[in-house]
Amino acid sequence: MTSDDERIALFLDYENLAIGAREGLGVSPFDFGPVADALAERGRVVARRAYADWSSFDPDRRLLARAQVELIEIPQRIGGSRKNAADIKMAVDAVEMAFERPFVTTFAIGTGDSDFTPLVHKLRSLDKRVIGIGVQSSTSQLLPPACDEFLFYDRLPGVERAPAKQPTAAAAVIDTPVADTEQENGDVGKLVASTLAGLARHADGPVLASRLKRAILRKDPTFDEADHGFRAFGELLRHLADEHVVAVRTGTAHGDPEVSFPEDSGEDEAFRLLVDVVGGLGGTQLSGLKDKLRKRSPDFSEKRYGYNTFSAFTKAARTRGLVTMDWDDAAGDYRIAVRPSA
Repeated sequence: MTSDDERIALFLDYENLAIGAREGLGVSPFDFGPVADALAERGRVVARRAYADWSSFDPDRRLLARAQVELIEIPQRIGGSRKNAADIKMAVDAVEMAFERPFVTTFAIGTGDSDFTPLVHKLRSLDKRVIGIGVQSSTSQLLPPACDEFLFYDRLPGVERAPAKQPTAAAAVIDTPVADTEQENGDVGKLVASTLAGLARHADGPVLASRLKRAILRKDPTFDEADHGFRAFGELLRHLADEHVVAVRTGTAHGDPEVSFPEDSGEDEAFRLLVDVVGGLGGTQLSGLKDKLRKRSPDFSEKRYGYNTFSAFTKAARTRGLVTMDWDDAAGDYRIAVRPSA
């Protein structure tokens, strides 16, 4: 660990987040992965706690336990308020940690409840940086301005709104895990590219190889370049540079090169593939479109070009004037069509 790493303590008002994600995004159970990845790009998470009456969130409890989150039980008591009990316990624990563990530099508070605004003010008065995390539809307008940084869960890479119609939702469920499975199967290029993209969004300067590897290890503590046939991380980066996944150049520190995306990464070809497929279909819904691209190009992955989700890749194509992307209320999904000038 280097001295410039943030040490982050995460506190989750889990009921607020889970209900907000379910009602606002149609996501259940709550997917903790995008939160973990976003914090891994910002620093080293040294404590993870979630507060709830876990008898109401049994599937979530198992998923969080696998993610090494400490579950704090707030049981329902007759005549008492479970919400107030959870809020008080979480606030007391956060302030206690601020005093007892001075090495913690940043507190991530997962909630949209404005009742936690005084806690945020208190932590900042103790010279702690505060990152808020909440679902946009259930986040009070008072909370984000109080934080040093606020992450809307809806906008985190990897979070997809569940389409309204059942067939579309099924297609989305089929589409999303594909990239995850590929990453688990060892496609290290996608892991490096997605991590580099996240770091580049938040970095004030160039991303160094050492910082990139630390962020990858936070996402996947089991990562080892030797498992992919490379003797050192620098050798892996040189291989990915040859594959035009990243660009590597000499940095200010010896043996710690700067890593970025190449100017010609094949992105234009990927956008042409998207336009050709959408044009051939005469327009189509976003859900299932990635599978259609893969029928034409089996090795297609948006992560190769630094996009964490296929939706982000499609929005980039819209920004470039290649396609239109309009919400279809009847279908409960985006309608994608080729822009006439494309």
